[in-house]
Amino acid sequence: MKIVTQVKLMPEAGQAAALRSTLRTVNEAACWVSVVAFERGVPREYELRKHTYGELKARGLGAQAAQHVIKKTCDAYTALKANLRAGSLGKPGSKRRVRVAAKPIVFRPEAAQPYDDRCLSWQYDAGTVSIWTTAGRLRNVRFACSPDALKMLREHRKGESDLIERDGVFYLIAVLDIPEPEAYEPAGFVGVDLGIVNIATTSTGYRAAGRGLNRHRKRQLALRKKLQAKGTKSAKRLLKKRSRKEARHTANVNHSISKTIVTTAERTGHGIALEDLTGIRGRVRLRKDQRTSLHSWSFQQLGQYIEYKAKRAGVPLVYVDPAYTSRQCSECGHIDRKNRVDQATFACRACGFLSHADDNASHNLARKGETVWTAGRESRVPATP
Repeated sequence: MKIVTQVKLMPEAGQAAALRSTLRTVNEAACWVSVVAFERGVPREYELRKHTYGELKARGLGAQAAQHVIKKTCDAYTALKANLRAGSLGKPGSKRRVRVAAKPIVFRPEAAQPYDDRCLSWQYDAGTVSIWTTAGRLRNVRFACSPDALKMLREHRKGESDLIERDGVFYLIAVLDIPEPEAYEPAGFVGVDLGIVNIATTSTGYRAAGRGLNRHRKRQLALRKKLQAKGTKSAKRLLKKRSRKEARHTANVNHSISKTIVTTAERTGHGIALEDLTGIRGRVRLRKDQRTSLHSWSFQQLGQYIEYKAKRAGVPLVYVDPAYTSRQCSECGHIDRKNRVDQATFACRACGFLSHADDNASHNLARKGETVWTAGRESRVPATP
């Protein structure tokens, strides 16, 4: 199982200048490689290397850095093709899709640059790294991280690390290859209903209210509008300072919720049943004043956090079809649109069962999770002699 951990670099003034210059140089070179790839119809990596490797070396890049620049460009075009194929950039013929596909990919000056073990080495005891730059090899560049992160790096770091610059601060994003425990046989499933009013509701009775997070988002949105309307230099500085604050807060909330859900499932010997909400933003039609809430809804991030935490703990996890889970009675199975009285209330028209709508949906998801798990298991029936 592969996860990443972030390490903050604390270079001296000269080291910081060399790292900054290196990022600018490699990303400028990546933009040039992108133009060559676009003009030649995005050839495969080996063919693109024949057209660009010599020029990259002439620009002062080392052999490994040049290879990583070429590979980074190819990976960017692969991701673009996947997004076009999935319709993430609009329907065929739409203005956005045509605009994106009609020009080469451009890399930001501070975009991430991959480093392998030939370009980057770690000295865990000393808390330093040795890293390649266009100005030569930098040694004894200090880094800072938590004791747990350092332990994980020492025991499980494997593969490439990405150097990035964010708001003038340098970070290394290291890949960790952690052994994945074998999933146990679950005694049942915890259904997890995801939403905006309630971020997550489980069939065990846990409910993570979204009131605080939604209030935080509205406050940040109002402040951004106010500063953008003001338009002064100090307002722009404050906007830059506050960038990604909402995203960091949301990620922290999702980490806490996912940890609670996975810990509960592990303690009780249950699995986790999650809704498969792929493409929901394209399917749902809302009023204009509701679209901000829908597009700020970080259900995918929460699902990813639950998934990787479940894998690390050996907790079985399945994705289920959420169709009709909010309209179906978890007691008698009757499905009726009128069962959902309002956002919070579920009242079955057949048996009279009354419950919170999210609680009812979570129990339906738990039942679906058991069905999916049973259908996916190998048969335990003895073979016919």
